[in-house]
Amino acid sequence: MGQTPEIDSKAEPAREADTLASALALIEELRARIAELERRLGLNSSNSGKPPSSDGLKKPVRVRSLREPSGKKSGGQQGHKGWTLRQVAAPDATVDHFPEACAGCGEALRAAMATGHVARQVFDLPEPQPLVVTEHRAHSCCCAACGKETRAAFPEGVGAPAQYGARMAAFVLYLLHCQFLPEKRLAALMADLHGVKISVATIAGMSRGCAERMKGFAGAVRDLVASAAVKNMDETGFRIGGKTQWLHVACTAALTFYRVCAKRGSLLDKVIGIVVHDHWKPYYTMTGVAHALCNAHHLRELKALIEIEKEDWARRMQRLLRRACHAANLASGQNVPLRPRLIAQFERSYDAIITQGMTFHEAQPALNAARGETKRRGSQPRRTGHNLLLRLSARKQDVLRFLRDPSVPFTNNEAERDGRMMKLRQKISGGFRCMQGAADFATIRSVLSTARKQGWNLLDTLAADPKGLIAKLRVA
Repeated sequence: MGQTPEIDSKAEPAREADTLASALALIEELRARIAELERRLGLNSSNSGKPPSSDGLKKPVRVRSLREPSGKKSGGQQGHKGWTLRQVAAPDATVDHFPEACAGCGEALRAAMATGHVARQVFDLPEPQPLVVTEHRAHSCCCAACGKETRAAFPEGVGAPAQYGARMAAFVLYLLHCQFLPEKRLAALMADLHGVKISVATIAGMSRGCAERMKGFAGAVRDLVASAAVKNMDETGFRIGGKTQWLHVACTAALTFYRVCAKRGSLLDKVIGIVVHDHWKPYYTMTGVAHALCNAHHLRELKALIEIEKEDWARRMQRLLRRACHAANLASGQNVPLRPRLIAQFERSYDAIITQGMTFHEAQPALNAARGETKRRGSQPRRTGHNLLLRLSARKQDVLRFLRDPSVPFTNNEAERDGRMMKLRQKISGGFRCMQGAADFATIRSVLSTARKQGWNLLDTLAADPKGLIAKLRVA
C-alpha cells in the first residue's frame, strides 16, 4: 500500500488565503465592470452626447426639460407676433352665391334683391403652371455709312440656344440643398408639377455652377465669422466616396460658414475673439482666442450622473447651472449686466460643489484595469464623474463666461443646429460620391443658412449677384 502524502499544515492556510484574496479581487473587478456596463446601457440622447437616432425603439419618454422653469404659461407669450390666417382686403377672385328661393314663403329670389352678404375666404394653391419661355433675339443691323453689319450682344447669362433660367435653377437648388430632396425625386417633382423633364446631370450641373459663382460670398462670410467677437464652432462626420470626412461649422447668430476637411482636427485659422465649443481638446490649441464651453453638454452629463451614478454633487451642480442660465437670460432680456454680487455668489456655490464632488470621489476606491487588459500608460483611470469634476474645475472661467459677458451664449446650440442639417441630408440621401459634390454642398448651404439668418428670400438669394449680397451682409 502507498503512503498518504503528508500535508503541510502551515502552507495550506496560506494557499487558502491567497485563493480567497484572488476571488475577492475578481468579485470586486466584476462588480466594477458590471457597474460600467450598466452605466453605458443607461446612456441615451438625453443624458449624453449620443445622437437621438441611436435610441432606436427604446427612446426614453421626455418627461422634463433641461431648462429651469420660468413660471410662464406654455404657448405664445405677451407681445408674440402670431401667424393666424386672416382675410385679405383684395381677394384674387370673388364668387357670389345667391339664394334661389325665400326661406319663408318659397318665392323665387333674384340677385337684384340682395341686401348684404357675409364673406368667407379660401386660401389655396393655383394650378401648377408650365415654364415661361422667353426668346432673346440678337438682331443684326447694317450701317448706312460703311455697310458693316453689327449684331447685338445677348444678355449676360444667356449663352446657349436653349437653357434654363436663373429662377428655375434657384428653385431646383432650393429643393435640393434646403429641403434635401434627392435628385431623382426632384426630377420627378419637376415633371409632375411643371411638365419639365430635367435630368440628374443637369441638376448636378446647376449645383456646380451655383457653388462656383458663390465662392466669393462664402469666403466673405468666413472672414466675418472668424473676426466676430463671439462665434460658435462644431464638427460632424459624414461619408464621401465611402470614407469618413468632416464638415466643420463656424457660425454666429447672423452668419454660417461650412467647410469640408479630410481631418477632424483641421480647424479654421485666423480666428480671434471668443470661441464657443463642446470642449473637444483640439479647440484649445487655437491661439489668440478665449473659450466658452457648451453647458448643454454639461447638463446632459450631469443628468447621467444623477440618474445612473446617484451622485449628489451632480444634482446640485445641475440646479446651479440652470439658475445661472435663468438669471443671465433675465438680465439679457432687460438689457442690463448681471450684478457683480450675484456673479460672485454663483462662483462661490460653484466652488463649493466642486469641493464636495472631489471629496466624494477621492474617498472612493481606486479603479483597477480589467483582468486581461494591458496596463495603460499615464494617469490612473478615473470614474466618469471624477473626470467631469476635473474639467469643471480646470475650465471654470470657460464654463461660467456667459455670466460676465452677455454676448456669450449658455450653450453651443447655434453651431449644433447648423451642423444638424448635414445629418438630415445624410438620412435622406446618404453620403457624397466625390469631394467636389460635398464642397459644393458646403458652399451652397453657407449661402442658404446665412440668407435665412439675414431674413432674405432664399430663391432671390440663389439667383442674385454675389457682390450685391456681400454688400448687404450684416454681422449682428
